[in-house]
Amino acid sequence: MDAQYGPHRFSGGGEETDAFRGQDFRVADLRGARFTDCDLSGIKVVDGCLVDVDISGYVERLVVNGIDVTEYVDAELDRRHPERVQLREIRDADGFRAMWDTVERLWSEAIARAERLTEPARRERIDGEWSFVETLRHLVFITDAWFSRTVLDQERPYHPLGVAQSWYADKDAVALGIDLDAAPSYAEVLSLYADRAELVRRTLAGLTDGDLGRECVRTPAPGYPEEPRAVAECLAVLMDEAIEHYRFADRDLAVLEAR
Repeated sequence: MDAQYGPHRFSGGGEETDAFRGQDFRVADLRGARFTDCDLSGIKVVDGCLVDVDISGYVERLVVNGIDVTEYVDAELDRRHPERVQLREIRDADGFRAMWDTVERLWSEAIARAERLTEPARRERIDGEWSFVETLRHLVFITDAWFSRTVLDQERPYHPLGVAQSWYADKDAVALGIDLDAAPSYAEVLSLYADRAELVRRTLAGLTDGDLGRECVRTPAPGYPEEPRAVAECLAVLMDEAIEHYRFADRDLAVLEAR
């Protein structure tokens, strides 16, 4: 998911349907239902029974029994993951360099934890979410899309082993050169991720405050909204994706370690 973009991420090349928009479900049994990459904006649940409900994603004004809990959730996430605050407070090129140092530190710690697990565990999906290996492959795609293509103006930087967002249609990913059937080794994925991280670090070393406002001429990938994006915005998306997926990886690594 392009977390920085919130609901705009649904404007990509995925297969969407509005068949259920505005529907009124009454006395319906939705137990065990799973909604992935769905736009649930404006939903109202009245006299519902919500037990053991798990919600993740872009959340704005979430009201539970008449109480807006959004600020509480955001504050708790900030307490657990102060890198979120650091990202929001970036004001200049030095801020982006410091943020990338934090990103690399967090992921270095996560990789060290993953390497203490078995190879099958690194490829295991917890509750249907991406495995650790798939998450690293997704970060490769995100770097290719939101950094190499936008900031560095490369037309087709996508590596075949990258993993696109789940809403990005398979046919569109294939058109980018993504190999949907690839099963790379952990060592291959780790090397590829390290290469992308080093590319960002090397480029940021020469970044100036004046560069941040430069408008990028390419979209991250075909299917994204055609709209102007400054270098600072592209870097913010890249780093937001890195810290949000770290949060998910940290959660799932804890489950695997507990075994």
